Amino acid sequence: MSAAAVETGRYGSGHIVRRIEDPALVTGRGRFTDDVAPAGQVHLAFARSTYAHARILSIDVEGALAQPGVLAVYTGADLVAAGVKPLPGGGFKRPDGSPGATAARHALAHEVVRFVGEAVAAVVADTREAARNAAAALWIDYEELPAVTDPVQAVSPGAPVLCEAAPDNIAAEMRHGDAAATAAAFAAAAHVVQVDIRNQRLAASPMEPRCTQAELDTATGRLTVRLSSQMPTGVRNGIAGLIPGRTPENVRVKVDDVGGGFGMKTGLYPEDVAVAHAALQLQRPVSWRAERLEEFLASTHGRDVLTHAELALDANGRALALRVRSLANVGAYATTAGLAIQLLIGPWVSTSIYDLQTIDLHYTGVMTHTAPTGAYRGAGRPEAIYLMERLMDAAARQLGMDPAELRRRNMIRPEQMPYRNPMGQTYDSGQFARILDQGLALADWQGFAARRAESQARGRLRGRGIATFLEWTGGNALEERVVVDVTADGYIELTSATQAMGQGIATSYAQLAVDVFGVPIDRIRVLQGDTDRANGFGSAGSRSLFTGGSAVRVASERTVDTARQLAAEALEAPAGDIEYREGRLSVAGTDLGIGLFELAGRQPTQRITVDVTNAVSAPSWPNGCHICEVEIDTATGQVAIVAYASVNDIGRVVSPAIVRGQIEGGAVQGIGQALLEQVVYDPGSGQLLTASFLDYAMPHADGFVGFKTQFDTSVPCLTNPLGVKGVGELGTIGATPAVVNAVIDALDAAGQGAAAERIQMPVTAERVWRALAGDYDPAPLADLPAA
Repeated sequence: MSAAAVETGRYGSGHIVRRIEDPALVTGRGRFTDDVAPAGQVHLAFARSTYAHARILSIDVEGALAQPGVLAVYTGADLVAAGVKPLPGGGFKRPDGSPGATAARHALAHEVVRFVGEAVAAVVADTREAARNAAAALWIDYEELPAVTDPVQAVSPGAPVLCEAAPDNIAAEMRHGDAAATAAAFAAAAHVVQVDIRNQRLAASPMEPRCTQAELDTATGRLTVRLSSQMPTGVRNGIAGLIPGRTPENVRVKVDDVGGGFGMKTGLYPEDVAVAHAALQLQRPVSWRAERLEEFLASTHGRDVLTHAELALDANGRALALRVRSLANVGAYATTAGLAIQLLIGPWVSTSIYDLQTIDLHYTGVMTHTAPTGAYRGAGRPEAIYLMERLMDAAARQLGMDPAELRRRNMIRPEQMPYRNPMGQTYDSGQFARILDQGLALADWQGFAARRAESQARGRLRGRGIATFLEWTGGNALEERVVVDVTADGYIELTSATQAMGQGIATSYAQLAVDVFGVPIDRIRVLQGDTDRANGFGSAGSRSLFTGGSAVRVASERTVDTARQLAAEALEAPAGDIEYREGRLSVAGTDLGIGLFELAGRQPTQRITVDVTNAVSAPSWPNGCHICEVEIDTATGQVAIVAYASVNDIGRVVSPAIVRGQIEGGAVQGIGQALLEQVVYDPGSGQLLTASFLDYAMPHADGFVGFKTQFDTSVPCLTNPLGVKGVGELGTIGATPAVVNAVIDALDAAGQGAAAERIQMPVTAERVWRALAGDYDPAPLADLPAA
């Protein structure tokens, strides 16, 4: 192998490389939306509702307009008068078969506010401080109305109503499976286990808050919107669809560095529309940057599902049927994504890796006077997997079986692949028992008794939890476009509509390009975040490498093929005789050749351009086995993670360091849900009680040491040319049930027995301390009215 081959080979897929994104980010040269300050920029601030539910009687803007530096004030009525349309929402069907319902969500609340923090008016001023001061000076007269924040209360008779089209506050409902067959299976079962679960509401909390900047080019009439987003094309189309006179052609969306998304930045927000409207009206660049308080109040939240779930088993521990009843609190405005996540996407993986065909799933999306919910890391799959893994542990406890053995007994076998689950989803590949075996070995499953005894000797309770699971990735947006440009100055540019947001996708794309082109990785440039360059679904649902990476591979190979054709003409040789190797094209058997970049320089455009749209054939199904051990201080109830091992099947690994970071970082996020995080509203007033990091507890890095993380790369995905499976959400999905199962195991060992199943997330020290005394929260759906 040549020295050059060794050099470039070091940077190809499967090798650990330094992320190409990092030099700029760690030296302060990253550029985020708020770093951009066009000439003449002015600032926008929002006045937000202080009530959970109220009628807007009047808004007196005179005081605000009189403030120094104030240029304009906009209200919901102003935007309606200007023809700005409400944001789309709803979807699916209500229980009676009528269309799904939601109140119209305007960019600025019109006539009625429906949650604390909803934007009511926007003030534009010369400086950010002036805009905020003027927003505070607005006099908004409200008539307060009754509010409801709990979904069980919201569907109870006499509850305050969110919108006239849904007097019962049910936005939509879906049922899956065969209720009669499920009832028969339960009637014949030897064992039935059940769990009552509150999958609490969470705030995504990326480091960078939302920022939006809009500027009109008065010469061309084009509006450029710069913001922090995972889906630039979706934002462009949304703005074009809502603001009169705007079309996809005269709106350009640009995204710079993004300081984290976690699903929360996947869609168009009302604030984006308001900023765009202001820029069009004022014909000046308008900028808005959310405060952390605004992010807690008005960004989309995740999870918030109340569930009663049951599993029927035969005498040997074989699962016979699954029955689930869930209420999903989708907030004040039922978004299509918020409904789809809970009513459809989560159920797709409800039976996980287990061979179980009989189901009865009943999911209801309920509107309340809280912030809308939407995508949050995993988006429906963590909720569904948490249910199944809690049921599996509960079943093992009731049957007196090893929880790993019970799971193995129910797993889909390799010879059953491709496997169609009862939701009609087809798994292309999976060696679930083999992943389990590796997980047990990595965690030293058999050595747990000795470790528990050692903890006990120190006065600590020790528990062990396991989760074996899969997830669905791809967003069902399976097509992606990539443009490759080979430039005369020695670079290969990859342009994609997927979006970097800290996950390292540019590095992974560059490594895939190195595989094909055989050039050093610093010759690869990755361009994203510009709808004038590329459009597509964006980055969500762990799809970027799976779909975009496959397109990079195909586009790179076609570029080399194109270069061979061009080289054949330049070298006056048959194309079949042209060989490509490490940036050079040569006539086979001769020393006649030309460099790739020199060849690009000879083209009329000074570059070789290949534009490819590629589709993968189906979603990918990554899976894993996560095992956690915890210690509990019985005096305080404090839970400590003392061991965490995971074996993950994500197919082929392109960037080992990046996927390890994704799995372990994701696990920390899942542990955060298990132990710490919860958005809490005051049930009486609807005020948000966790509106800062003083009240909303996040996991700290120093609480998680000693992760053992392995990958089994021997089971490639069969639905894409790379053989990769999505990895971005796997760690989060596995961690939450593994941790809570470990806490329950410890409580069981302390004498709580099956009662320990009643503990709810977050498993705080206070909850554990009460549980040790037999004091648990009531079942979340205990007061649900009979259907």
